[in-house]
Amino acid sequence: MTNKPGDMSCEEFQAQLADLIGSGEDISQHPHLMQCPRCRALLADLQTIAEAARQLLPAEPPEDDLWDRIESAIQSEEGSDSKP
Repeated sequence: MTNKPGDMSCEEFQAQLADLIGSGEDISQHPHLMQCPRCRALLADLQTIAEAARQLLPAEPPEDDLWDRIESAIQSEEGSDSKP
């Protein structure tokens, strides 16, 4: 027997929370959140933390040669692993 979304426990909802947030959808109307103040507060706290984290450092595009440098470092390391 499967529960309706509104019937899930806090533990079940919280286990799915990362996927729900990662989906990019507005989860504020999720049936569990509509009836659970504890999980609504948790989501609000997570949103506050995420916003604060975004403000810590400005988003900067990676340097143009970043992937080339990463690839070179990997190749160098692979080459040094094969040497006796």
